[in-house]
Amino acid sequence: MKHPDDENELFNRLEAELSTTSGADSGGEVVDLDKARTARAESADPTTRPDADPSANSGPDQSGTESGDPTVRVMVDQPSVKAAGPGYLGRLLAAQRRPVVPLWLKSVAELKTATGWVARHYAHSVGYHALRSPVYAARLTLQAPSGAAKFLGGTMRWVADREGEPVRLAAVRREDAAEYLKLSRQRDGRVRLRTLVSVLAMFIGLATAVALYVLAPDWLQAVSVSAVVMALGVAGRKADAPVIHRAVELPKAVKLTSDIVLRALGSLGIPAINQAQGKGRDGFEFTAPITRDGPGWRAEGNLPYGVTVTDIIERRERLASGLRRPLGCVWPEAVPDQHTGHLVLWVGDQDMNQAKKPAWPLAKTGTVDLFKPVAYGTDQRGRWVDVTLMYIAGVIGAIPRMGKTFLLRLLLLIAALDPRAELHTYDMKGTGDLDPVGNAVSHRHAAGDDDESIAYVLADWRAVREELRRRVKVIRSLPRDICPENKVTSALADKRSLGLHPIVIAVDECQVLFEHAEHGKEFEEIATDLVKRGPATGIVFLAATQRPDAKSLPTGISANASARWCLKVMGQTENDMVLGTSAYKRGVRATMFAWGDKGIHYFIGEGSDARIVGAVYVDGPGADVIAARARKVREEAGLLSGYALGEAPEVVTGPAYDLLADVLAVVPASEAKVWSETVVARLADLRPDVYAGWDPDALAAALKPHGVATIQVGRRVDGKVVNRRGVERAHITAVIAERDGKRDAG
Repeated sequence: MKHPDDENELFNRLEAELSTTSGADSGGEVVDLDKARTARAESADPTTRPDADPSANSGPDQSGTESGDPTVRVMVDQPSVKAAGPGYLGRLLAAQRRPVVPLWLKSVAELKTATGWVARHYAHSVGYHALRSPVYAARLTLQAPSGAAKFLGGTMRWVADREGEPVRLAAVRREDAAEYLKLSRQRDGRVRLRTLVSVLAMFIGLATAVALYVLAPDWLQAVSVSAVVMALGVAGRKADAPVIHRAVELPKAVKLTSDIVLRALGSLGIPAINQAQGKGRDGFEFTAPITRDGPGWRAEGNLPYGVTVTDIIERRERLASGLRRPLGCVWPEAVPDQHTGHLVLWVGDQDMNQAKKPAWPLAKTGTVDLFKPVAYGTDQRGRWVDVTLMYIAGVIGAIPRMGKTFLLRLLLLIAALDPRAELHTYDMKGTGDLDPVGNAVSHRHAAGDDDESIAYVLADWRAVREELRRRVKVIRSLPRDICPENKVTSALADKRSLGLHPIVIAVDECQVLFEHAEHGKEFEEIATDLVKRGPATGIVFLAATQRPDAKSLPTGISANASARWCLKVMGQTENDMVLGTSAYKRGVRATMFAWGDKGIHYFIGEGSDARIVGAVYVDGPGADVIAARARKVREEAGLLSGYALGEAPEVVTGPAYDLLADVLAVVPASEAKVWSETVVARLADLRPDVYAGWDPDALAAALKPHGVATIQVGRRVDGKVVNRRGVERAHITAVIAERDGKRDAG
């Protein structure tokens, strides 16, 4: 295709040539168009133009700078030069090899699950039909006379060649005598042959029947008669009344094809896809065949340039409509190690919230090692998803009635099945949803938001923070060969003398604590410290809330939680508060869950990207049974303690120390600004049992809830100014004055 600019260049050049020769010859000039086109093609290369300087300075020099001549055209794309890129070996090294062995064969658990489902399916079918076999036999017997009549009638029609009668009648209607005579002779031959075959078959059949009656044993006679009766019964069946019914009604899910996928993508209203399809292209590049993936179909490919997987996720409802599938069957996903336009579309046979889940392995038997992964739910494909509760702090967020509390209780049941774990459970909603775990095994447990419960929780959290400091000292004192990574391990947790057993703290409706008028700041301070330093010392902190905003879920907690569970939320802010900053922009959107997707959530943890998981559903009676089993294991191991034994701790109604007052005590008025290292060293001398082991980070975290931020403090050391983090005494004095003024006013 010719470009307009090229044509203009040709005409301009011809006009210039004509103008230079007009003085010599005013007549016209015949132009050879073939030569002109050749000249135009050569003019694209500056080195071949007639007016170009053949020297090296006329084009781009060796340094890559362009020529100063504005008339020289620079070629951007060079069709004659093969595009540079990785060689064959490089492409092989970067190739993605598909697994030789299917994934479901690599997983013993998935293989057992699939084998169990198949075995149960056929066992059910065999049992179903075996129980109804007498009914089937009676139906066939009743239908046998009708079958005998159909057999005799069919035989007579075959002998008489009734199938050729319409052809013969057509010849009669056409009055074609020759054709009729030919067909009649053919019929006579067929009738003679078929009559002979029928007579022979009748004699052979009668002889066989007499021989069986005279010579065969009774069981063979019974089997023969039954077979004949059953065969005649099958022949006499009616099309609308089948004798044998289906034992299992299989879901009728339409096979996913490329046409269906392209039709659905075209219905989303995305301009780039619609424009491509409007021009006869697909608008989607399949990079792999559509295959079965678990109980569903998997399609994978590249979207048009500029279209991202997030654009598809935003239109999930319209995509489900285009696929003509329920919303819970359609799950578009991004691939973490691919570009943002690489789409994986999984379409299930059944809605995820209605599909039957495999039996939870811990529902009836088994114990847990919290340091190892434990199955707690299944993904869209029915595969188990594991969670490791150690070395994490977790956040659960959702709107009401979506299964948040049930998910928290499920995680607590898992923790309860490790007899070493010490549980601290707090149901601030007060409805008793955590009572099955709390009453059976918890070391500390409270329900409700009354003053007594708040004081109970505060006293326990203070004690846990002191336990955290003790554990830090113990871990630091252990030999390197026993504690090589400076953190609690399963082997260390087994040593009761060290007291490094797992501690799991779980709070439902945590906003009740963090928004408390009097103690909210202290709750936030302690929780932030536990979230940051607790995982390495064997302390797990789990917080659940229906209001995942900055007040109910402080940033210091949400930003440092390594495990996140997000059920349905209403907006981007709540989504990112639970799943992390920019999760919504990356396409991880819990807003897409429907109201019926109870228990279905995004899970971020275990060192992987966000996954959609349907948590195991354990109702109240089921939770009681599992908790009772966990209590029995603890009783046998002698590890039941605290609330589960009826022991009540001493409730401390006031703070054990005043951090701000202690800072003023160690920072005299003569020092306006002091380094944080100096402050924590002096605090450790003042109260060793409280401040031992503190560092500048711990001090900053403890001061933040009080509204005191660290600043840069410069000091001259060896003639040089050294800047480090520190505190300003005047700021602390002002905060104390404001706080005391509010208390006096109250």
